[in-house]
Amino acid sequence: MNDNEKEEAANLKEEFEWVLREEVHSILHQLHSVLVECAHRFPVPLYGNEGQKQDKFILTSQPEQLKCIVTLTGDSISHADISFKVLRQMHSICRTSINQDGPWKLQQIQDAANHLQQAIEEVLHIIQCLLGSLQRARTALVLPKKKTIDELMKSRNMKALSPNLPEDLAISFYIQSHKLIFVAYQLSSVHGTMRIDSCQADCAVPWLSDVLFMLTAALHMCQQLKDKLCVFSQYKDFTVGSRSASMVFN
Repeated sequence: MNDNEKEEAANLKEEFEWVLREEVHSILHQLHSVLVECAHRFPVPLYGNEGQKQDKFILTSQPEQLKCIVTLTGDSISHADISFKVLRQMHSICRTSINQDGPWKLQQIQDAANHLQQAIEEVLHIIQCLLGSLQRARTALVLPKKKTIDELMKSRNMKALSPNLPEDLAISFYIQSHKLIFVAYQLSSVHGTMRIDSCQADCAVPWLSDVLFMLTAALHMCQQLKDKLCVFSQYKDFTVGSRSASMVFN
């Protein structure tokens, strides 16, 4: 390595250490604050948040094929009055309900909270792991895992309905982005072929908008910090990974 290369390497080392000393700690502090504030918006116990927040929503479709008045407590629908028109029977309306003795569990909310808790715990550790946890927390809310009709029929949530629905009817609640979605499914046989009709209604859940905004902001901050550190790995004779982790994240 000639004198110019040595000088360039020394300058890079000095700049990299400045980023570690000034940028990393500042961004991680901001990130930690955002994550804690995000945790406080969740309706379940999380990072000092007592949870069990309760909200009431009305979900209807146009024309009024279905209507649902729900109480969302924590990560479960603790009460719901449900009614929807049955297509195969003219003027027939199916009614059922959910009560606190058999709440409808919205696992997505708990999954997102668990990943957020993990992100907070990892905020002083590897940035790449943090990015993964944040992305999974956001994905749990934005991209719900679709269930088949058979899975819905056999789910424990369906058994919580009172009265139980006929075998050719099913309902589903799930989170998608900032909305709570309610879907009613009706099965019928047409010329020996199984047919599935559905109608749905949704409503906005305010705290979900806040959570998604903060998760996106946290992802952006993490990515910015990662990009800044990765710039140094592009230079010859300089390895970012050679720095002590304890130096970076004390």
